Amino acid sequence: DLQSRVHWEENLEQWTKLALQAKEEKSFPWPKASNVKFPVLATAAMQFNARAYPTLVPSDGRLVHTEVVGADPSGEKKKRADRISDFMSYQLLKQMEGWDEQMDKLLLILPIVGTCFKKTYWDSIKKRNCSKLVMPKDLVVNYWATSLEETERKTERIAMTKRVFKERVNAGIFCDVDLAPPSSAGVTLARGDTKSNIQDMVPGRDDDTTPYIFLEQHTFCDLDDDGYAEPYIVTFEEKSKKVVRIVARFDEKSIITDDDGELIKIEPIEYYTKYSFIPNPDGGFYDIGFGLLLSPLNESINTIINQLVDA
Repeated sequence: DLQSRVHWEENLEQWTKLALQAKEEKSFPWPKASNVKFPVLATAAMQFNARAYPTLVPSDGRLVHTEVVGADPSGEKKKRADRISDFMSYQLLKQMEGWDEQMDKLLLILPIVGTCFKKTYWDSIKKRNCSKLVMPKDLVVNYWATSLEETERKTERIAMTKRVFKERVNAGIFCDVDLAPPSSAGVTLARGDTKSNIQDMVPGRDDDTTPYIFLEQHTFCDLDDDGYAEPYIVTFEEKSKKVVRIVARFDEKSIITDDDGELIKIEPIEYYTKYSFIPNPDGGFYDIGFGLLLSPLNESINTIINQLVDA
């Protein structure tokens, strides 16, 4: 899956550099030549965010809207729908900590990259529903997958400190396996090099807060050897490849049988929601954004300005 999207990751790095206006030392036509970065891409993303956020997250707090289907002469359906709308809006804004901040962040990243994800799940430690932003580089899906729901495999990269890992072991969520001390070195991208540092930030030393990288893979496994692979979630540590959790991603309602009770299929429970900016014309899974559309124009403007300054 990483190899299938290696060129997309390279483009993602370039789009991110343009959006962040990352400065790079220039040696042509002479050392320390003009290196102005004009914020075309960043401005376009902020303008989209400024319009989209108040539309999706209105000031009155009514995020969830319901629709009454069928006759409702007494108005009871409408009253119930309004109660559901109010409660779900309350869940998003009050119970799901940081939901609105992460949605604000998503609406800034989405127009640049073209694709973002939200993961919605029940947290058995916090005892509440959670919804978190998943960056596109951290959810690995084969580039030629037809959709998020139909793909055979999707893998989320999750950074987790030893303390949080221990909490999950204590709660019975993870198996208590021996893992080597985590290290920030050696985490690689699809093309084999280490993670780039676009803004030239100095990495800290490895200590007790250095996180492990776990891979949570939503896939299909035939664990009962019946010839049919059922949907499961398998979580393992990236370096050691040690499995810490296997859990079914289906329930009784997901099992579809015929009139004789014979199994037809099992529908997997979907935890991820894909947000798309503009559908990819080449049919790829990852959609396009202003990063692809405006980067040639942004680079041309940068070049013209720098040539004028140098002249």
